[in-house]
Amino acid sequence: MEFDYVVVGAGSAGCAVAARLSEDPTVTVALLEAGGPDDHPDIRVPLGALDLIGSEVDWDFGTLPQPHLGGREVRWPRGRVLGGSSATNFQMWVPGHAEDFTSWPPSWSWERVRPWFRRTEHWAGPADDRGALGLGGPLWISPQRDPDPSSLRFLRACAEAGLAPIGDTLAGPDNRGYALAPVTQRDGARWSSADGYLRPALHRPNLTVLTGAQAHRVLLDAGHHATGVRLADRTVAARREVVLSAGAVGSPHLLLLSGIGDPEDLRAAGVRPRVDLPAVGRGLHDHMILDLAVRADDATRFLQDGRERYQRDRMGPLTSNIGEAVAFLRADGAAGAPDVELIWSPMAFDDTGTPIPGYTLGVVLLRPRSRGRLTLDTADPDTVPRIDPGYLTDDADVRTFVAGVRFAERILDSAALRTLHQGPVAPWPADDTVAEYVRQRAQTLFHPVGSCRFGDVVDADLRVRGVTGLRVADASVIPKAPRGHTHAHAVMIGERAADLIRAAATSYPRAEEASDGRPVASR
Repeated sequence: MEFDYVVVGAGSAGCAVAARLSEDPTVTVALLEAGGPDDHPDIRVPLGALDLIGSEVDWDFGTLPQPHLGGREVRWPRGRVLGGSSATNFQMWVPGHAEDFTSWPPSWSWERVRPWFRRTEHWAGPADDRGALGLGGPLWISPQRDPDPSSLRFLRACAEAGLAPIGDTLAGPDNRGYALAPVTQRDGARWSSADGYLRPALHRPNLTVLTGAQAHRVLLDAGHHATGVRLADRTVAARREVVLSAGAVGSPHLLLLSGIGDPEDLRAAGVRPRVDLPAVGRGLHDHMILDLAVRADDATRFLQDGRERYQRDRMGPLTSNIGEAVAFLRADGAAGAPDVELIWSPMAFDDTGTPIPGYTLGVVLLRPRSRGRLTLDTADPDTVPRIDPGYLTDDADVRTFVAGVRFAERILDSAALRTLHQGPVAPWPADDTVAEYVRQRAQTLFHPVGSCRFGDVVDADLRVRGVTGLRVADASVIPKAPRGHTHAHAVMIGERAADLIRAAATSYPRAEEASDGRPVASR
């Protein structure tokens, strides 16, 4: 099998890359996805995201034991299905803060990337509430369709605490304040990258989508040019370029399996080094969240069966994306870009994971300083890599977390929320034990980045250093965790990657036409 472009990973970014490249009828594009079609019944139902964790559409990764979390291993769900994690996530569309992009190359500044954010978006709410969001893009971004009354009370609590409203779109450039979270939904159902980008492109004869196609390695010729991708049972050749959009775990894993990384580490894992690029897999980090759960006075609507209402009119608790409202703030009260996010969820769970009447306020560490690493365990592509995000190895992260927890307690004790609940499910920690409480309970917010970061692994055009014909286009290139949620960033990166690839196409020979009338590019 031979194509002009081979894209690995049909997730948030990969669907955008493949769909945009296939808009040119003179080129052929293959999109490889390790998972299957997005026909799991819980994918379309927003609240079904909870049931997708650990299902057949989840890679269900786990970290190495984390010494600074008391030796805990942290579960890392990642989508293994058409749409990737955009088909399994909590559907929040949060592009972040303008200052996030100061650590990116200058050509990726906020002013430079903003048009690509806007090009992805189609605001489905009232025109007066659109703010800066785009119109006419592939991804439907909607206001909360049927928010829980408690989410509105959370917004009032934020106002009591001195925070300011920021509108319903969170489109930047400054996202300090509080709002209901915009969601990637259309008419009350999830709207993934597969829905927005891939499905409308499937009729194109120049786009081939292969599911159940787990990439084993990128093939390199003697001159370190990427010539294709090896699967378990075949090779998919690329006449022009290979694009890795397999995510912050999958993309560095493939580079390492292909001999691109630290030579000493590669040899230790049984892989022949091809390209000396020690930064691959290093710099891995992630947003962490600490959930503060409180018991409700009465049974909440999320303990009720809302299927009939959802099927009838797409209303009720099943429309919830779980994280319905957010606030962004500086935990120390100083001016400047936020370092903590609060996420309000109108549901709660006990320590066994059983739903209980209650609510949850999550405290998110937005700009972690701690860094970890992804490395090979073995040269077997079916063996999960060693994932070490280095959680809370920098004490500054713990201090910010502690300040965020104390602010969250103020919110829960506000007049707007005080009468809503009976107090914490687990006792709040005393002043001198908050740090230990954080280390015992903080989890992932599912936003890993940095493992193929700009500068050290890829250049400003997303090209892998030391290799030709190979790019990485996904959240792994983000050098520092954004003050937002990475689905939006990944899609934007995919959009821009397609433009960068098309701009470089002038360096390739023009496509010739085969006898059947289909375009065939020559090298």
